[in-house]
Amino acid sequence: MNSDLSRRNLIQSTVMASAALLACVQPAFSQTNSAANGRNTLSLVQEWDKVFPRSNKVDHLKVTFKNRYGITLAADVYLPRNRGNQRLAAIVVGGPFGAVKEQSSGLYAQTMAERGFVTLAFDASYTGESGGEPRNIASPDINTEDFMAAVDFIGLQSYVDRERIGMIGICGWGGMALNAVAADKRVKAVVASTMYDMTRVMSKGYNDSLTPEQRAQALERMSRQRWDDAANGKPAYQPAYNKLKGGEAQFLVDYADYYTTPRGYHPRAVNSGNSWSVTTPQSFMNMPILSYIQEISPRPILFVHGEKAHSRYFAETAYAAATQPKELLIVKGASHVDLYDRVDKIPFDKISAFFAKNLT
Repeated sequence: MNSDLSRRNLIQSTVMASAALLACVQPAFSQTNSAANGRNTLSLVQEWDKVFPRSNKVDHLKVTFKNRYGITLAADVYLPRNRGNQRLAAIVVGGPFGAVKEQSSGLYAQTMAERGFVTLAFDASYTGESGGEPRNIASPDINTEDFMAAVDFIGLQSYVDRERIGMIGICGWGGMALNAVAADKRVKAVVASTMYDMTRVMSKGYNDSLTPEQRAQALERMSRQRWDDAANGKPAYQPAYNKLKGGEAQFLVDYADYYTTPRGYHPRAVNSGNSWSVTTPQSFMNMPILSYIQEISPRPILFVHGEKAHSRYFAETAYAAATQPKELLIVKGASHVDLYDRVDKIPFDKISAFFAKNLT
């Protein structure tokens, strides 16, 4: 892959998740996202602005809580309407990477609440309605902490049995969930749905295709970008995501079909025409988050992935590295993005049974 065309194709194929390559060759842009502006006291939208219909089987609450770094996170709590006064098992849900709680994580959370669980879907630090400044920054450490902070919060609620808490991570947050559960022994079971390992894809490219020279170039560009950001007093951002020009790989077309159409578009989502900062990938490139996946055992892991997903190898590699009890469920005919919102393909019966068995 030494022609200019081949290199551009590689960069194009990694624009969504392997942002390190994009940072190597793209110009920097200024970006403003005023959803939270880094405030510790957040102003939350009160009307229903999800991309999925509201269920009449659950109650919905908007809540806030702080993580260990003092960043205030915004979240939605979904409660089974017929819950009575009993303490219920709870599930915290995060992802996809670059999405907001009004999208896929909220759909998963509401659906699982319909099935009898208390659920919480949150916006990651620096994104959506959550606090943190500057906006649209990701970190493998802070985002793992966001999951743990969600466990902190939900375990303090009077309607939750804190000894029965599970976790669902979607897309890039599948890897974050596995990292969080490896360290946080309070979580009794975890589902990684259509997962990415963001540290792997940013540091090595898709299918580990990034050469040492390309990696060095990416780090060189981001390192020097930091001086520009420091001089300007704000970060530069990558070009807006999911704006197709023609000829893209099918999975990029699938991303755009979700994030830029009424199906899944949300103005606060990084992936809906916004972008991460140019230097966001730097901390991902030398911090492999699945190094301790074996320490999740003896707690169970359910990997769910589409048969036709470009990202399937992430789940297969993680499954091979994990220790029993574990299960890899391949959804026939499903793509990566199908498992964001296609309720006829997301195996909610299997996921519900998994948590019913293991959150006892």
